[in-house]
Amino acid sequence: MIAVVDYKAGNPTSVMKALAAVGADAVATEDPKTVRRADKIVLPGVGHFAATEFLESHGLKDAIAERTAAGIPFLGICVGLQWLFSGSTESPDRSGFATFDVPCERFTEGKKIPHVGWNSLEIRKNSRLMAGVPNGSFVYFTHSYRAPVINATVAVTNYGEPFTAAVERDNIFGVQFHPEKSGDTGLRILRNFVELSC
Repeated sequence: MIAVVDYKAGNPTSVMKALAAVGADAVATEDPKTVRRADKIVLPGVGHFAATEFLESHGLKDAIAERTAAGIPFLGICVGLQWLFSGSTESPDRSGFATFDVPCERFTEGKKIPHVGWNSLEIRKNSRLMAGVPNGSFVYFTHSYRAPVINATVAVTNYGEPFTAAVERDNIFGVQFHPEKSGDTGLRILRNFVELSC
């Protein structure tokens, strides 16, 4: 069972539909007990980084930490990816999960913000999450803050500056774009996640 964490700032309905389309058994939940029973965890996100406070106040951060420490695959989407970093300048007083010990920052001035629409992926490393996704594939973004390119970055997108489009480290995965809104490419990425055996 895949737990799709509903922290009242994501888009669980669209993610649930996309997961169903690739044959996944998934449930949207805000219950830490359900998260602790899950075989995989998805954290979708839309909106402000501060919304992740819900994860701490409702015991979800601890539940996710326990399951990921046990090797359960985790996928963060959009703000869910940014939550994997130490924090964000969008909400300096709110800490992230800190799998990656650098912060997310706002795009530099000189371009239209937010970055909304289709943009291409530059696949930089072999990746279980991105397996079978051709270099240059287009996916759908909507965000004003971006994660820096780090060692765990497996795909990059450029919007006046390069930023992390996807990360992968062991059982931890994240995408800045919305696979649930990215057509066949997005469904391929979600199917890769569903079929993982970490």
